Amino acid sequence: MIPPGPLGAAIHRGRALLLATRDSLPRHVGNALRCASCHLDEGRRPTGSLVGAYSHYPAYRPRSGIVETIEYRVNDCFRRSLNGTALDPAGDDMRDIVAYLAFLSWGIWPEPAMTNVRLQRWGAFKPDTAAGAAVYASTCAKCHGPEGQGTPVAPPLWGNRSYNVGAGMARVRTAADFIRNNMPFDQPGTLTDQEAMDVAAYVSAHPRPDYRGKELDWPNGDPPPDVAYPTTAAQRKAHSAPGRSP
Repeated sequence: MIPPGPLGAAIHRGRALLLATRDSLPRHVGNALRCASCHLDEGRRPTGSLVGAYSHYPAYRPRSGIVETIEYRVNDCFRRSLNGTALDPAGDDMRDIVAYLAFLSWGIWPEPAMTNVRLQRWGAFKPDTAAGAAVYASTCAKCHGPEGQGTPVAPPLWGNRSYNVGAGMARVRTAADFIRNNMPFDQPGTLTDQEAMDVAAYVSAHPRPDYRGKELDWPNGDPPPDVAYPTTAAQRKAHSAPGRSP
């Protein structure tokens, strides 16, 4: 239960910011998404859940190659998933969002984030974008629009109003896992693993906004196999591998 008083007010406002991010923070959101576009049910849905997230930070993340604070992680979503700009880490908006995240983690013992192995199983599937197009047309277009442009009930999945190439959802395996567990919204779990992978590949094959500095991701040269862009460190690592010509 959200407590009364100033803390409760901050938690309530933080939840409201997640549910109406673009309307509330238009200077920091560059597309038609909101935090709750991915973190469903006010961040409580098991896949994409924010429950417990606060307890896992600070944490090292391979994508940035640094130990991130919860504020850094929130801003990473603003820059990538929302294709926008970072909040002031010490400002009222960030404070209230973090207050809501902390509220969702009350009673959960702080612990380091575990290595994410959930997505590894998707490596066994070979995506078929043609099959994905058929599933999208029959199942997804009614909410997301036939051209992925979004509708009043669901966000755009590609184009200038969607998440950029640096977002986690731009990775085929991440998108497949999300689709398999959450879509279609009114019948989650009804797609097969292969259908989810095919739709994810179809959606990811479309153009979307670029992300400036994406080549600096995974600075230790260890990007996941489904990252859709080359990174400087991975290219350097491959070039210096034994057996390669200088």
